[in-house]
Amino acid sequence: MAGENHTTLPEFLLLGFSDLKALQGPLFWVVLLVYLVTLLGNSLIILLTQVSPALHSPMYFFLCQLSVVELFYTTDIVPRTLANLGSPHPQAISFQGCAAQMYIFIVLGISECCLLTAMAYDRYVAICQPLHYSTLLSARACMAMVGTSWLTGIITATTHASLIFSLPFPSHPIIPHFLCDILPVLRLASAGKHRSEISVMTATIVFIMIPFSLIVTSYIRILGAILAMASTQSRRRVFSTCSSHLLVVSLFFGTASITYIQPHTGSSITTDRVLSLFYTVVTPMLNPIIYTLRNKDVRRALRHLVKRQCPWP
Repeated sequence: MAGENHTTLPEFLLLGFSDLKALQGPLFWVVLLVYLVTLLGNSLIILLTQVSPALHSPMYFFLCQLSVVELFYTTDIVPRTLANLGSPHPQAISFQGCAAQMYIFIVLGISECCLLTAMAYDRYVAICQPLHYSTLLSARACMAMVGTSWLTGIITATTHASLIFSLPFPSHPIIPHFLCDILPVLRLASAGKHRSEISVMTATIVFIMIPFSLIVTSYIRILGAILAMASTQSRRRVFSTCSSHLLVVSLFFGTASITYIQPHTGSSITTDRVLSLFYTVVTPMLNPIIYTLRNKDVRRALRHLVKRQCPWP
């Protein structure tokens, strides 16, 4: 019995969707298409914010950083997910590979959380304190916020990955998921789970609820400023600058909260995988679409770029 568990393993098995064989084929092509659109959309956002002078502002600097995070985020997950969907059997992933995937996943997830909060702060300052905008959101301040976002992600990921992968695991662990997410891997551990679950929930509260609360506070103040405006047209124009960010925040925090805060007893393995598929694969595709379709500056920059590259008569 003593040999049944050990702290280091040659490999885990990712269940993926191998238990739902009828869905594997359609899901493969859907995920592949979504991934290609994600790569194209976020790359386009990065390009536009670099080449268009109209997008050289703090708001679009944060949007560019968000797109960088989304590119790395999906690339950390989707290629292996496609490999799993293309196979009828669970796919092996090494102990080190699983730890690396989780580490990158946490770094990017926490960084996105912080970047969305920084973007809410940008809208708050622009609407509620416009005279101080250039001071409060100087280039140095923006770089500091982005750097803090990445540093927070790295510290959180290092703490979690070190804690989780120091636990003993069964000899033949099968992860009932398509990626090495925190909770599915943690539930496989045979000891020390209580301490790790407390750590996970603490991080959940800090990096989901606190940033979300700061975003809500920012928008309460923004709403107060909008309602104080005399002109209906001014209200509409100001609110339109926030609507894209609000939608992205709702998608990100909504799915993350359902996934990590809901009681485990109230969810099934299939539900967990579907939710994870949505926020790891679909949401990164929707973000650039939302900002492109709902933002006049981005649409205008895209038209100018197309005209320069394709000067039709």
